Amino acid sequence: MSELTWLTLPELGRLLRARKVSAVELAAHFLDRLERFGPVYNAVVTVLREPALAEARQRDAELAAGRDRGPLHGIPYGAKDLLAAEGAPTTWGAQPYRDQMLKGDATVVRRLREAGAVLCAKLAMVELAGGMGYNQAFASFTGPGRSPWDPTRWSGGSSSGSGSAVGAGLVPFAIGSETWGSIQYPAAFCGVTGLRPTYGRVSRHGAMALSWTMDKLGPLGRTAEDCGTVLAAIAGPDGADPSSLSGRFGLSADSRSRRRYRLGILKGTVEKVQPEVRRNFEESLRVLREVADIEDGLELPEFPYDAMASIVIDAEAASAFEPLFESGRITELTAPEDRIGGYAGQVVLAKDYIRALRLRRPAAVALDHVLAQVDAIAAPTLPTVAWPIDAAFDKVYPDYPGGASIGGAANLCGVPGLFLMNGTGEGGLPTSLQLTGRALTESVLLAIGHRYQERTKFHRLRPPGL
Repeated sequence: MSELTWLTLPELGRLLRARKVSAVELAAHFLDRLERFGPVYNAVVTVLREPALAEARQRDAELAAGRDRGPLHGIPYGAKDLLAAEGAPTTWGAQPYRDQMLKGDATVVRRLREAGAVLCAKLAMVELAGGMGYNQAFASFTGPGRSPWDPTRWSGGSSSGSGSAVGAGLVPFAIGSETWGSIQYPAAFCGVTGLRPTYGRVSRHGAMALSWTMDKLGPLGRTAEDCGTVLAAIAGPDGADPSSLSGRFGLSADSRSRRRYRLGILKGTVEKVQPEVRRNFEESLRVLREVADIEDGLELPEFPYDAMASIVIDAEAASAFEPLFESGRITELTAPEDRIGGYAGQVVLAKDYIRALRLRRPAAVALDHVLAQVDAIAAPTLPTVAWPIDAAFDKVYPDYPGGASIGGAANLCGVPGLFLMNGTGEGGLPTSLQLTGRALTESVLLAIGHRYQERTKFHRLRPPGL
């Protein structure tokens, strides 16, 4: 059964439909891996063995009766533990909520069940999705997320368990969330593919709120094609989430398009990045030139994107977690800086928050003007490989702070991003390529990512010893 561990969603689906493996056997295989390796990487909060096996038996019965729910039928997965799932605790990665039981399923969990996927585990995360200003990997009651490529390195936050679970072959795909970097970092540090959808593309009903106007849910998987398949299942309008967008997402012709693309590079993109990161990015561009024309020297409009994003998150998180502050239970958080860091948001001035919201619209229009010139902006996902677990974040790799970054602007303005392993760097650890596009252009990013992965094999690499 070990050959199942690293297969893509279409490969697993073909085996299921050919009756070469059953959904129960598939679920049992990944449940065993979750129980065996989950503690090694601090990747799992709750393994859902009995509910998963019961669901898998139902999927087998449906296939036997001729009912096929689609490409996710019988496929196991894990969900970041900020998503409600009936009958399982939803801890938000935080000690004060360790026994929290929420009623009903998050919309994403319900839609994946309707698509035939089998929920096998609730996956670890940084406490409260990092909203209290953590500065270390030890910011979760489950312990520091560990990269499967080297357990002395961080798996990235705040979707730490989602990244390491996919990277270690504990599940074929997982759901993570991103407010600012929380799919990006785990995808890069764990050597997997991650997709941050457009804001509002995926309903957040039943998900913990960190920042109502910036939170986004998205998949981590083996390939761009896998991420697109999952997005097609979870995207779409939801009356329970007024911020969800009306249009549905489908794997359109764009996702398999053979047309030639236009890629842009921001001026200063590869300044102050590790030499291996720069080398692998330049090699990625060489590969991408087979399918795209590349324009150098683009510049972001002059808006304080990062400062605006920080103000929005601080203010909205302070409101979202007001009961935690009022109860005094914030002192139960794991990281010492998290016990006090959230108080800054309590004193954000209304005029500063409103100014950030007012500037956000012209900033988004200006960013869209740049993104409209190309199909995607390409950059290294991060300037370094995964960080050592035992180092404070503000002390890690001070010589490589990175060059021009689009992350703050993209998250503030709610545009999509795709993150793809593109080689290895220091210590054999993964490096990563990111593609950022206009709102609602996930199909274009996925098509470019698919064509890149057709020409490379980095998505097929396994961490040592797994």
